[in-house]
Amino acid sequence: MNFPAIPYLACAALFCGACSPTTNFSYLQRTSASANDHIMLVRRDPPTFGFQRLSAHAIALPDLGVFLRQTGEPDFLAETDKSGNRYLILYYTKSGKAFACRTGGDGSRQVEFSGPYPITAGEARTLQDLRDRSAGAGS
Repeated sequence: MNFPAIPYLACAALFCGACSPTTNFSYLQRTSASANDHIMLVRRDPPTFGFQRLSAHAIALPDLGVFLRQTGEPDFLAETDKSGNRYLILYYTKSGKAFACRTGGDGSRQVEFSGPYPITAGEARTLQDLRDRSAGAGS
């Protein structure tokens, strides 16, 4: 008996493991230090570290996923920890606005949103510089 679908099912099982909440949470923990206190470019193709972090957060925090489906993906993501809370800043450079998200500590899936806030001139310069450096690195 020939089962040509078995290799495909095996591959699907491997990839689905990466989608599980436990694996996602593990990814967020492993990469947290690299993301902390950094502004990251969010680009889907090719996927940037910022896009990967944002995607992982959207899985771990369902309210963030809903927000992103309604608002769209930001151009940049900044992350920091303070007093046991994780803060995400979502920068939408085309509209000149940013939103802040605060997550509870200790694995809480709750998110508080605030904004939109205008992106300051200094932030806009920093974001443009990051975009320019990213474009130069891809050349």
